Amino acid sequence: MSPEQVLFWVFAVSTVIAASGVVIAKNPIAAAMSLVATFFFLAGIYVLLWAHTIAALQVLVYAGAIMVLFLFVIMLLSLQDTGRTMQFSVARLLGAIGTAGLLAALIASFRQLPVIEKTWTQDPVQIASFGTIQKVGEVLYTQWLFPFEAVSLLLLVAILGAVVVAKPRI
Repeated sequence: MSPEQVLFWVFAVSTVIAASGVVIAKNPIAAAMSLVATFFFLAGIYVLLWAHTIAALQVLVYAGAIMVLFLFVIMLLSLQDTGRTMQFSVARLLGAIGTAGLLAALIASFRQLPVIEKTWTQDPVQIASFGTIQKVGEVLYTQWLFPFEAVSLLLLVAILGAVVVAKPRI
């Protein structure tokens, strides 16, 4: 195995473990910190893919700004550890069945993907421009402008909602 493959597996397994910590953690602060770890491990995978700009954006935007925002909202709402236990319910069963169905659909769609003989990784021009700030900006502000602005508006509405919910306690 090459060093890149070893690092990939280290980052991939660590990402899955940290992401599981987000779901399993009972304390919201611990879940947020697990999400920060997940973002850092994903940035490591981006570096292995030679997408250094995207890795830096991952750390700066998500692990930095977005997680500070999440922690601010969690602390503003002063969420407590409720001491909840895992109980069987119909909603959990339906959620598990839905998750399994989505996973099966994802696997089926991956199996139907065509095999491509020549990939973009064999084109030196595309390799040189992959992951650069110019290329990210071109794609973000042309093809993905509306979703980008919609997400920023959604985050703003979420912050305002958290402030309105917490206002009687402030």
